[in-house]
Amino acid sequence: MNCWLISEEKAGTANQCLGLAEALGAAVTRRISPRAPWKVLPPPFWFPGLLAMNPASVPLRPPWPELLISCGRYSAGLALCLKAAARADTFAVHLQHPRINTARYDLVVAPRHDRCRGTNVIETIGSLHRVTPQKLNEEARAWEPRLRHLPRPRLAVLIGGSNSFYRLGEEEAHSLARDISRLAEKDGFGVLLTVSRRTRPGVSGVMRRVLAGVPAEIWDGSGENPYFAFLGLADAVLVTADSISMASEACSTGKPVYIRDLPGGSRKFRSFHCALREGGYARRFQGAVDLSPGRVLDETAQVAAEIRRRMKIAKEIP
Repeated sequence: MNCWLISEEKAGTANQCLGLAEALGAAVTRRISPRAPWKVLPPPFWFPGLLAMNPASVPLRPPWPELLISCGRYSAGLALCLKAAARADTFAVHLQHPRINTARYDLVVAPRHDRCRGTNVIETIGSLHRVTPQKLNEEARAWEPRLRHLPRPRLAVLIGGSNSFYRLGEEEAHSLARDISRLAEKDGFGVLLTVSRRTRPGVSGVMRRVLAGVPAEIWDGSGENPYFAFLGLADAVLVTADSISMASEACSTGKPVYIRDLPGGSRKFRSFHCALREGGYARRFQGAVDLSPGRVLDETAQVAAEIRRRMKIAKEIP
């Protein structure tokens, strides 16, 4: 299946598109990131003639893809423009709420907390992603020789950063690191800690200093990223509350997942965290970790199956 992806350059949105394409077994032949001023044009102002101006610096012309996957509000207009040019040749899927009439796409996939409704809308709890059992097993096998010095059970700690809704500064990092240190001392956990692009250097430094006496592997953002390996090798996962993507990825493993509250929050995040707890996918971190498994949140594969079904139906319609 020939597929084009349209998303911002942020890892969170790009990985949603790529994860869905991988779940479909699609051949990705274009990865497009809309640029200013094009990406800020309201969707009604996008029309096929704008493709000739090549806002993404790649050829946007036939042959059109069988499948178009876009993600995020800045991609909504360009996706509709391409859909209008390709007509029935392309099945257009948009991830997240496009903030316009959903009927203009073939399918919209939006998390429940986005409150996106429509006959062609699939609701999810979290975000789509690239985590699969096969990928985790492969990365775990590659990294295990380097990490076999760490005791079991092992706790993967996924650290995000401050954003528009939450604060994760040095004070919060110190408190979290102290809790992890006590957990390691009390229950013998080995720690696999990784940071994200949003993690401030001061936060990483605090975590490293406080955990200096703990059996831990701490990735600081340099060199090869062990993110998938850490998820694969962990017996439990602890995620900071600021990232829907990381929590969704952690919950797809079926391992016990704990979410660390941070100062701040919003209706969207509260709704998301509540859905994870009520569904048995995650628990609130209060200093202790129970190793009993959680439920598997496998929404990427489920959405991929539904897209295959709908594309088959669309092709059968004269």
